[in-house]
Amino acid sequence: MAKTDYYELLGVDRGADEKELKSAFRKMAMKYHPDRNPNDPTAEIKFKEIGEAYEVLKDPQKRGAYDQYGHAAFEQGGPGGMGGGAGFGGGGFSDIFEDLFGEMMGGRGRRSSGGRERGADLRYNMEITLEEAFEGKAAKISVPTAMSCETCTGSGSKPGSSPKTCATCAGSGRVRAAQGFFSIERTCPQCQGKGEVISDPCGTCRGQGRVTKERSLEVNIPAGIEDGVRIRLGGEGEAGARGGPSGDLYIFISIKPHQFFQRDGADLYCRIPISMVTAALGGQFEVTTLDETKSRVKVPEGTQTGKQFRLKTKGMPVMRTSNFGDLYIQVVTETPQKLTKRQRELLEEFEELSSDQNHPESTGFFSKMKSFLDGLAD
Repeated sequence: MAKTDYYELLGVDRGADEKELKSAFRKMAMKYHPDRNPNDPTAEIKFKEIGEAYEVLKDPQKRGAYDQYGHAAFEQGGPGGMGGGAGFGGGGFSDIFEDLFGEMMGGRGRRSSGGRERGADLRYNMEITLEEAFEGKAAKISVPTAMSCETCTGSGSKPGSSPKTCATCAGSGRVRAAQGFFSIERTCPQCQGKGEVISDPCGTCRGQGRVTKERSLEVNIPAGIEDGVRIRLGGEGEAGARGGPSGDLYIFISIKPHQFFQRDGADLYCRIPISMVTAALGGQFEVTTLDETKSRVKVPEGTQTGKQFRLKTKGMPVMRTSNFGDLYIQVVTETPQKLTKRQRELLEEFEELSSDQNHPESTGFFSKMKSFLDGLAD
């Protein structure tokens, strides 16, 4: 299948300058980032194509070759001798995204000098009850994570020694190789991009500078939190390699379904059955709300099933405000079952005494239905 034009992928014209290219790339990469499209398998493919397009067009030499030869400039045997794609091997492709998006793109930032690498972001899924979401809570969690090695203080080297600058890349973590009129930068194979090598590794962490341990943390869940909200704990993720900064920990909140209440934003909904007699003659009942108070609901005479009653400020708190949603009570008239002989006689007597005025809704419906059918017959 033919590859899509790089300019078309980024949504820019062929005369776009560096600023326009970068802006277009950021916009498209944000749109198709896999984390934002977890249920769309095509998003990751699109995301990679966008990165490939930007890698070529941001480089004047590559862009010139592409403008002249198109995709053939980077195919095996094409002009310039550039086999295997547009030179995305070794990490140059992922570095584009790290340059522009930093921590957002996959958890690890770019390596800093001295091989210090930012730790990965971690995810923790927490399920809470609706009552806990109403009140808020301080929850203790345990997270298995990579922590800085105490023996070597995260350096990876045996105490008393220190890492040495990589002789292959002179500490940059990258090496360059010329192919035709292109210069390709790759991750240093000697130090794997760290810029340093450890000749005498720490016996505890085996040169990694990190060890995996169970870590206990306390998380404050604010009152009114909604399902799907993400809480970020900065610096509580995986420890960075060789003393690098730690990643972040993201707590993803899910709320268990409630036995009685359904939630819509800050409002709550509840269906309550009432007897046929209460619906006909009127009455009242009490509802225990999430704040553990009782509210009285008055049912007027002749209430129909599906009627809603609103209890103001008896819903969920609005997160980080003093406001509350409302509670909506929907009544459902329950039809009597397992009638005794006497109950049946009374209902039959009631039916005999009933008139159209006692059943205006059904009487009106069947009257309209009869008129409709008579009209079809004419």
